[in-house]
Amino acid sequence: MATVSMDDLVALCRRRGFIFQSSEIYGGINGFWDYGPLGTLLKRNLKQAWWNDMVERELVGPDGQPVDIVGVDCTIIMNPKVWEASGHVGGFNDPMVDCKESKARYRADHLMCLGLKGDKVGQIFAYVESDDTSLAQARRKLEKYIKRELADGDIDRCAFTALSAGERAITVGPDAKTPGTLTEPRQFNLMFKTNVGAVEDPTNIAYLRPETAQGIFANFDNVLNSTRVRVPFGIAQVGKAFRNEVTPRNFTFRSREFEQMEIEFFIRPDSAAEWYAWWRDSRFRWWQSIGLSSGNLQLREHASDELAHYAKAGAGTSDIEYRFPFTAPGFGELEGVAHRSDFDLRQHATHCGKGDKMRYFDQERNERYFPHVIEPSAGADRGTLALLCEAYTPDPARPSGVVMRFHPRMAPVKAGVFPLVNKDGMPEVAERLYRDLRKRHVVEYDPKQSIGKRYARMDEAGTPYCFTIDGDTLTNQTVTVRHRDTLEQSRIAIDQVPAWLDERLG
Repeated sequence: MATVSMDDLVALCRRRGFIFQSSEIYGGINGFWDYGPLGTLLKRNLKQAWWNDMVERELVGPDGQPVDIVGVDCTIIMNPKVWEASGHVGGFNDPMVDCKESKARYRADHLMCLGLKGDKVGQIFAYVESDDTSLAQARRKLEKYIKRELADGDIDRCAFTALSAGERAITVGPDAKTPGTLTEPRQFNLMFKTNVGAVEDPTNIAYLRPETAQGIFANFDNVLNSTRVRVPFGIAQVGKAFRNEVTPRNFTFRSREFEQMEIEFFIRPDSAAEWYAWWRDSRFRWWQSIGLSSGNLQLREHASDELAHYAKAGAGTSDIEYRFPFTAPGFGELEGVAHRSDFDLRQHATHCGKGDKMRYFDQERNERYFPHVIEPSAGADRGTLALLCEAYTPDPARPSGVVMRFHPRMAPVKAGVFPLVNKDGMPEVAERLYRDLRKRHVVEYDPKQSIGKRYARMDEAGTPYCFTIDGDTLTNQTVTVRHRDTLEQSRIAIDQVPAWLDERLG
């Protein structure tokens, strides 16, 4: 992967209407982002492709049989007992550290420290993990304190949580000047609280959902009783979730409001290993199919000490990870695939009082059991960010200096339609073609400025094809096709353009 400047990418996203800071006119709000016209189309294309490929199209499972997946759309606010049963009220916490000097707040497990090797009495300088600017500032502080430049071999690095009380007392926070201002780590629940009803009262407390999965589990019986699905089958949902992140960062990668694309796939307990492997490998291939290169993707199996409580004795948990610019040369999570065992259904059966009545009856085996679950859970916002990072390609030879090489299926605008000049009947022909193509695809009509500037605008938007109406169109009914990636130009008959575009967009 070529090095992509996040500053340049963020600037392009704002300039071209992919992503804006939420409430920007009032100074913004940390951890919240708005999608502009192009970003909305890009994210919608990603979600629609996921829904088409996972729910609407036929998948063939490891047993050679078609895979049944149905959809639900559950509410953001549910009965708070849902979150007690799932363990989120009591255990959905991150360790938090405050700085008494700067008033900044950090996740303790995201704080790293620099110190002079072998020095047990000097100062230690904290920085935020995976933040190059924070690391550079910490190193400059250390060198200023030591009063000399240091080689990498002179420096010790460790996690803030590994420091003793005495070492924390001599640690300077990332945004501080005085040692000892970072507090002891303490637990911080990540759920947003709200009140339901006219009166703010402890009995009316509810929560914005921190994940979409629990709505699926809570509706397991309803789906079974209202459809003809039988194990193995899946329930899919795309929707918003909210987590009061201690330190949202890295653009849209870690936000307080985000969107998930999630499947809970219910299986017989003895088939967990084959279904887990099938979903893990299928989901990895899917991300490649929409344009993320194999060199920037990896599958990482979780170690035993990082497994969630519901997966301790499961068939496995793995992350599909992407090499983002801010994680390079490392990777950041894009999607998780986990064997959740039967933990969630059992928890809800116990807490709602239905108990064994919620066990699934397997007619083929004539037995009752709680199905196990394989969960492929992907982030729509992280997926959109990965598509942006993958597409961003500096190209000094182009007027815009950059081209967004989206997979045609993901591209927000599929084609541009231009009259070469805004006269001689060309605009009328171009408008007719534009309206014909618009019946099936998102296309843009642009008659203004030079043709080079119009191509440059389409390059920044990631539009894969442009059709130009010129003098030859009026005499022989052909148009010029300009290909975004190769800059090749060819001619085709104007009446063949809709079919030609359909074929290339699938």
